[in-house]
Amino acid sequence: MLKYILGLSLVVFAVTGCNKGDSDQASADKPITIKFSHVVAESTPKGIGANRFKELVEQRLADRVEVEVYPNSQLYDDNKVMEALLLGDVQMAAPSLAKFGKYTKKLQVFDLPFLFNDLKAIEKYQLGDTGRGLLNSMNDTGYHGLAYWHNGLKQLSANKALRLPTDAKGLKFRIQQSDVLQVQFEQLEASPQKLAFAEVYNALQTGVVDGAENPWANIYSKKFHEVQKFFSESNHGYLGYMLVTSTQFWNGLPEDIRTELEAIIAEVTTEVNAEAYKLSMNYRQKVIDSGRTEVLTLSSEELGLWREAMKPVWSKFEEEIGKDIIEAALAANE
Repeated sequence: MLKYILGLSLVVFAVTGCNKGDSDQASADKPITIKFSHVVAESTPKGIGANRFKELVEQRLADRVEVEVYPNSQLYDDNKVMEALLLGDVQMAAPSLAKFGKYTKKLQVFDLPFLFNDLKAIEKYQLGDTGRGLLNSMNDTGYHGLAYWHNGLKQLSANKALRLPTDAKGLKFRIQQSDVLQVQFEQLEASPQKLAFAEVYNALQTGVVDGAENPWANIYSKKFHEVQKFFSESNHGYLGYMLVTSTQFWNGLPEDIRTELEAIIAEVTTEVNAEAYKLSMNYRQKVIDSGRTEVLTLSSEELGLWREAMKPVWSKFEEEIGKDIIEAALAANE
């Protein structure tokens, strides 16, 4: 009787083991789907990067990984996409760095106005030890940073000319969900209004807000220049993105696939960031050529006044961000 029970147990174990192996093999034969959700047009640096990522994945990981790209907030805006990542409804997103404030305060360094001199300084910072370390600053909340993608430096817009900091007083400006950006405009005695990116055009058109801050790629692709009379070429802030996934999804990938995806992301990041400045200048010229608005070039003296007016914002967030992180950013300007 004992021999019969032991024999039966072995048969059950063998059958179960075979079935599990067959199931794993079937699962392995099914391509991994990466849904990539973002909020901007496909002609912007982020849109180009997402499509290039899809293209390279399909070339190098054919039949193993497939990528679906959803631009223009087709699935989620940048606030809801973070929850969707944890739920597994999407696997990749690239929200602007301003969207990560609730997960880590350190990334607020990228929102500080007039902190970086130009995109070259920003890239130097992001590729350095401090910048690379910030990619891992949200790991304990379930998010894994993969790369930084540039869009460009932000310009101020309004239906009145903004040449001096005092010109912004009393105006309503659309901002992203960012405490730093809120304080930035409060420092100017303006009124910041947090709105989703998809709502900006109508808000500007109907006067819900008087102005906004955006890089040239977003200004032209979303036609903001058609509903704003003036753009001040302030280059006061950085609009960049963090390519992000969930830690659970990323760590659950087969090692060889994860390694290849990392190589593809590194290649795409180099391409996107190399193109960002060129695209930015191209869109700037298209805004000027449209004749729908006026682009104001600020003098070095005027820019100096803006910078001095904004410096108190740095000190207000020094403790939250970390003095060492801000100092490393300033050192990247050298």
